[in-house]
Amino acid sequence: MSTVLAPPESSRLPEASRLDEIAADSWYSKGLNTATVEYCAEVFARFWKGTRCLEMGPAEGVMTRALAQAFPDLTLVEGAEPFCAGLRDRFPRAIVVHSLFEDFAPAAVFDTIVLGHVLEHVENSVAILRRAASWLAPGGVICGAVPNARSLHRQAAVILGMLDSEHSLNATDRHHGHRRLYDPERLRADFLAAGLRIRVFGGYWIKPLSNVQMEGSWPEKTIRAFMQLGERYPDIAAEIYVIASQP
Repeated sequence: MSTVLAPPESSRLPEASRLDEIAADSWYSKGLNTATVEYCAEVFARFWKGTRCLEMGPAEGVMTRALAQAFPDLTLVEGAEPFCAGLRDRFPRAIVVHSLFEDFAPAAVFDTIVLGHVLEHVENSVAILRRAASWLAPGGVICGAVPNARSLHRQAAVILGMLDSEHSLNATDRHHGHRRLYDPERLRADFLAAGLRIRVFGGYWIKPLSNVQMEGSWPEKTIRAFMQLGERYPDIAAEIYVIASQP
């Protein structure tokens, strides 16, 4: 049976309401978004350490499936209550905490901390990374992934006049609740500003077109090939990531 912890009274109600609204129509477990998160889990698994894991912002739990198999001690902290309800049902052995990251105060440290598509959502990304760093066990790792503003499909959208710049939020970004777009320099800078040591920077998923243009027409084998291709060219991949540790 999962452990359910209530959020502290200091929770920021406007932000919690915003997250619940996003969760009411989330797309992270739909179409190519699911394939992207699953491939991210494969990449992160190369660096996971220990037995205690914290996943921050698991949403529908696409990556959580892999984490639940890899870690006997798994904690999930999620700010949207609708997501928490589904996580409790699907991962009964996990500790599910309904809380904003700013209010979360774990009783123990973690060997591995995962932030898959989290930093583009939060108000103060460096502050969140500093908090995550304080929850890291000696020798542990933080794995963080974000969408890349420099992705080929976003560069093409600028040329086509569909975006003002690579960092402009499009309709999908706004639907997901993104507050910013990262490029490789910004992602590395945030981790360094949080006092973390970057062990690995990388990317995956060379994405020439939008998800809608590929879904239903690209076979799974082709999609996986383009996921792998992004690892060769991280600066223009659709997704970029950092594996970090304490200095």
